[in-house]
Amino acid sequence: MTFPAAFTDPAMRQRITLIAESFQRLLGRPLVEMQDEPIAALWNAPQAIVAHASGPDPIFFFGNKAALAAFETTFDEFAQLPSRLSAEAPLRDERQALLDRVSAHGFIDDYAGTRISAKGRRFRIENAVVWNLIDTEGLQHGQAATFSV
Repeated sequence: MTFPAAFTDPAMRQRITLIAESFQRLLGRPLVEMQDEPIAALWNAPQAIVAHASGPDPIFFFGNKAALAAFETTFDEFAQLPSRLSAEAPLRDERQALLDRVSAHGFIDDYAGTRISAKGRRFRIENAVVWNLIDTEGLQHGQAATFSV
């Protein structure tokens, strides 16, 4: 599978690169091995990697191949999804508590929860790492997560 067309945009490439850079800064280790250029390394990683922007109802702007398979969707559909809708309604308060904890501490590496795919299939994620997307100037641009599928 080739990259989504959106990945050719320089601003988008910068946002995607921030996913790996923020992880490295906050956790002190690489998110993925960077044998390829960063976009390819994130896109092709075996673990799911997702990211959403900041704002009152953040929208996903990145999901790699593994994440799109788990959520049973295309990149174009995923990139329009408010991240709160990745959890079922009864679990959204739990999800918000997680995001609040990440905002306060920079990252967490012990998250587990149930998500729902675009086709309605429920799946469990465990040992997920969730972190703030922080640039070198300390500005927050959203949050990202990685988990095994």
